[in-house]
Parts: sequence; C-alpha cells; structure tokens
Amino acid sequence: MTIRAVLWDVDDTIFDYARADRAGMRAHLAVEGLLGRYGSVEQALGRWKELTELHWRRYEAGGGDWQEQRRARVRDFLAEPAMTAGEADAWFERYVAHYEAAWELFPDAVPVLDLLAGDYRHGVLSNSSIHAQDHKLRTLGVRERFEAVVCAAELGVAKPAAEAFHAACTALGLAPQQVAYVGDQPDIDARGAVEAGLLGVWLDRADSGGRPELTRITDLHQLPGVLRGDTRFGAPSSFG
Repeated sequence: MTIRAVLWDVDDTIFDYARADRAGMRAHLAVEGLLGRYGSVEQALGRWKELTELHWRRYEAGGGDWQEQRRARVRDFLAEPAMTAGEADAWFERYVAHYEAAWELFPDAVPVLDLLAGDYRHGVLSNSSIHAQDHKLRTLGVRERFEAVVCAAELGVAKPAAEAFHAACTALGLAPQQVAYVGDQPDIDARGAVEAGLLGVWLDRADSGGRPELTRITDLHQLPGVLRGDTRFGAPSSFG
C-alpha cells in the first residue's frame, strides 16, 4: 500500500532538544548560582534527565497532574522537598525561559518538510503533552505544516504502544499501512511503529548503527528515498 502521510516525533528528530536542553540548563544554573552544586553541567543535566524520566513515568501512570510533576522535578533536583508550589513554578519558568531561548530546528528539518509537502500529509505523534508540543511547534514556526498533533499525555497511552500510533493514524483518517513514522528512538519509535503496522523509520543522527532489522537513516534528506522505495516488511535500510 502506498505511503500517503508521515507522522513525526519532535524532540531530537526535527527539534534539537539535546542541544537546547544543555544550553538552557547551563545558562539557568549560572544565573541561579548553582553551577557549583554539581561537578559539571553534564552531571547536572544527567540528574535533570533522570528526574524528568522518573516523574514523567509517574505522571503517565496517573500519579498527579502535569504541573505537579514539574514541581516534583524541581524539588528533587534542588533537594528542597519543602519548596512551595509557587517557588517551584517560578524556578521552572526561569529555566524554561533559558531553554526556549536556545530552541532550534535541525538544519535538515524544514528543507525536507518542504520537499515532501507536495506528496505527503504530515502529523505529529509525541510522548509529551499538547501543551508543550503545540507551543514548541508554533514558536519554531512549523505548527501549520502538521494536520494533527497527537500527544501521549492527552491520549492516556504512549509509544511504543500500538494504540498510540493507531490514534495518530485515525487523526489523519488513514490506515497504518498508509503512514510512515520517523523518530530518533529505535525501539520506542521505529520498532513500535512497525509493530503497529506502519512504516517505521529510525533517524540515527549519531550513526550508531546496529539494528539491521530496522529501516535506518542518518539524515532527513534520506527520507524521501525511503518513502518512495518503502523498505518495510523487515528489509534493512540501504543506508547502512
């Protein structure tokens, strides 16, 4: 069946999340006078990412609300369990200001979206929230390129569950076999998409290799060839 639409992951796929996260945290820690609390920015980021994952999983499982999981991250990161909700919110908003100041799309994102625009419809499926991703896409100037933005927080189910991929296909009015999914995670994104019946494409920007069972690209400029060649059904990518 012909591919008619592409569903996209956002963070570290079209948006350079890792770079923005590092730059934003460095600036924030400097302004807050917290650089000395951790041995390095890398250690601080590692702890922040660990807490983000922990509290996001609890949130996904129904433990609290969106705002509260952010407050919990801040309290744990600062080791200040008695911090009030207002104090935690203010600290997080100051961090967000530094983080957003560093937002950038990957250089290949807009050119490839332009290249594919005439032949394929586009949507987003993210394991985040619509509050976060809609704002991000609008700030980056690409929200209008996507017919639908579907997020795990509102769905109540996250990738790699097939239900998440199917919900995004339904939002486009297409069968899974008519849709490709592009993301930076080999299991959560590419393998999850394949198991849900989509064409799953792993964007391996680091060219780490391995996983020959997956369709793999290292740059979005390789995507049009994959879509037109449709290397599904277990065929390895011709890009290594």
